[in-house]
Amino acid sequence: MKLFTGLVFCSLVLGVSSQGWFSFLGQAYDGAKDMWRAFSDMREANFKNSDKYFHARGNYEAAQRSPGGVWAAEVISDARENIYGRAADLFRHGDSGHGVADSMADQEANRHGRSGGDPNIYRPPGLPDKY
Repeated sequence: MKLFTGLVFCSLVLGVSSQGWFSFLGQAYDGAKDMWRAFSDMREANFKNSDKYFHARGNYEAAQRSPGGVWAAEVISDARENIYGRAADLFRHGDSGHGVADSMADQEANRHGRSGGDPNIYRPPGLPDKY
């Protein structure tokens, strides 16, 4: 936990070095809201095979906020996949490694969105236009 806290703090300091703290933190807050909106939409849609689209969309929208949004998207995505994802896989599938490929695909969608890639390449056919 200390290592994780140290890494988060260091990445925050490095991300803020080129701009003011308040600006960076505002972007990070707005980026976190973008990530939450994508997560909420994913839960609401409850649409088969849409997971990667919502991962990419949340990261894409957060990254549009500039460095603070990129930082928030990366921290939230990594925490979700590395902490929640591993625990959920263990309880659902035991130590089978079943969720590892899915987690890696989620991370690829996260990186794609954060780098400015079009999230619609992950959009499944038939997903309502609302999303």
